Amino acid sequence: MMSNQTKKETLTPDKQRVWSEKDLSLNPHAASDKANRVEAMFESISSRYDLNNRIHSFWLDQVWRKRAVAASDLHIEDEVVDVACGTGDLSIAFAKANAKSVTGIDFTQGMIDRAKEKIEGSDAPIEFITGDAMALDLQNESADVVSIAFGIRNVQDPAVAIDEFYRVLRPNGRLVILEFSTPKNALIRTVNNIYTKHIMPRTASFIAGDDSGAYHYLPKSVDTFLCAEELAKTIEHAGFVEVTQTPLTFGVCTITVGRKVSRS
Repeated sequence: MMSNQTKKETLTPDKQRVWSEKDLSLNPHAASDKANRVEAMFESISSRYDLNNRIHSFWLDQVWRKRAVAASDLHIEDEVVDVACGTGDLSIAFAKANAKSVTGIDFTQGMIDRAKEKIEGSDAPIEFITGDAMALDLQNESADVVSIAFGIRNVQDPAVAIDEFYRVLRPNGRLVILEFSTPKNALIRTVNNIYTKHIMPRTASFIAGDDSGAYHYLPKSVDTFLCAEELAKTIEHAGFVEVTQTPLTFGVCTITVGRKVSRS
């Protein structure tokens, strides 16, 4: 795994504009340096990340995370790994739900720093560390729940990450993925498209004082990512069983849950 220093040196030279209009006219998931771009993007927006999440989800983002925790079938002795944890909201939600321990992992140091600030001085059973979803520095079968909220589409190769999640889960462990999706209702889909593609990118960039293109990348990354059904098939291909999906807020996002097979 690359050190943080090495990664910083390989970032796009233009650290202000990570995603140009030309970049986003193509499929951003096909960019060979997607991981470095995503890291630079989140470093750029980390200071106003939570504020933008609250405002532009109409304060629903925390509700969605609580629903993800509920979907995990959490038990009091469960050890949770929250990948792409960002500023730690889902990790903290798991801790509040009485998880035995939570390890929050994110690729971006700026996000980890802000997550640590949130639990400073508390006795929450949470550890925040930097790491790569595709190469988790965790032992085999060391977690009961692996979660990832609004992050699987930002991974360089999601299928590799999902294989990693399977590896670190114990038998009967649960994978919980919360991700944006496309509403099936035509009217809701039209309204959502107007909001996410034309309004949110401008207002969020203004609030964040951001020139990286992060909030223009967001709708493009959703449009060009796997649909909910394709994500479910990818999870099944990795070996997960009993895969279920729950649309939230008219299908704006979806919780996908899969269980690792138990030992016979």
